[in-house]
Amino acid sequence: MIPPDGVGAVVVGGDYQGLGIVRSLGRHGIPVCVIDDEVSIARHSRYTTHAVHVESLRDQDRTVEQLVDIGNRLHLDGWVLYPTREETVAAISRHRDELRDQFRVPTPGWETVKWAWDKRNTYQLARQIGIPIPRTWYPTTLAELRDIDAEPPLAIKPAIKEHFLYPTRAKAWKAETRWELEELFRRATSVVGPGEVMVQEFVPGNGSQQFACCVFFKGGQALGQMAVRRLRQHPREFGRASTFVETADVPLVETLSQRLLTAINYYGLAELEFKLDPRDGTYKLLDFNARTWGYHSLGGQAGVDFPYLLFADQMGRSPDPCRARVGVRWIRLLTDLPTALTALVKGHLDWRPYLTSLRTAHTDAVFSKDDPLPGLVEVGLLPYLAVKRGF
Repeated sequence: MIPPDGVGAVVVGGDYQGLGIVRSLGRHGIPVCVIDDEVSIARHSRYTTHAVHVESLRDQDRTVEQLVDIGNRLHLDGWVLYPTREETVAAISRHRDELRDQFRVPTPGWETVKWAWDKRNTYQLARQIGIPIPRTWYPTTLAELRDIDAEPPLAIKPAIKEHFLYPTRAKAWKAETRWELEELFRRATSVVGPGEVMVQEFVPGNGSQQFACCVFFKGGQALGQMAVRRLRQHPREFGRASTFVETADVPLVETLSQRLLTAINYYGLAELEFKLDPRDGTYKLLDFNARTWGYHSLGGQAGVDFPYLLFADQMGRSPDPCRARVGVRWIRLLTDLPTALTALVKGHLDWRPYLTSLRTAHTDAVFSKDDPLPGLVEVGLLPYLAVKRGF
């Protein structure tokens, strides 16, 4: 599909996730503008039409001002917005009506996005509609923390991920003892305040228990659908990002995900993460992302090109339902190698199956024969990425 009058896409965030969107759309002849506040790789793709660096995308009002300004300067009227981070999803959702004067905005309104933005809302909704979650507590004081009727290990997690992720570079912390639980609780409340700290039971298991359902959802139906097993992630226990993923056949995870998305009348791209609890055989919801996700480019290799499905629908061409092939594997080599090395040293991973997984990966998050420059640039950016994000 060639878009009318040069209409394209605006990708807000230029890391490997944004690069996946750029390549997906660019290979269909769709022009793409990348906007980022970091030194990133998507601007170096052969498929990037415009690349704009801005001062910051963390302040929601300022983000909207910059989007409107760039749209006016580059004449991006009617282009489709693709946020790649939680805070840009929130900014676009909260200012949706304002942005729709210039752009096509697939991100749902705040009455929908709030269920993904704040995990207290996510877990409340899950309980109401019968989706299993780990036992979760919301203490605001040390006295309430001490009243929790569960023994470690326990996880300390933020209700709003972005408030915690940037200052700590962690998605969650694991407390092995009661003393450690109190120390981590103090640290967490000093970062985000006591109202946003959650304590959650730690679901045991490794990558073989980590699953997700990825969808393009519209009108109560998954028009594009991919279930996966998230075999490796970085860091190992509370991964900020997956590093090795394989498509799988997990009907129950798909059913639970569609139940949640239907309950909030969701539209667009989404990823819902689950962990299979080996103690009771239950898939428990851990996270809900109302946007593209790190490994979404696996979909294109497996027959579900998520960014393009959304673009086609925004152009008025409703796509036919499609489902990912099972057994297709994705890797982000630059983060998978150090993650695996650590696991090998600690005895959590055997080198033989690991080498086999490297040989059988079908697609890499960054390295591509038809678009090699972003991969070369990312190698040069390794010191920057290590300092900025810890990868």
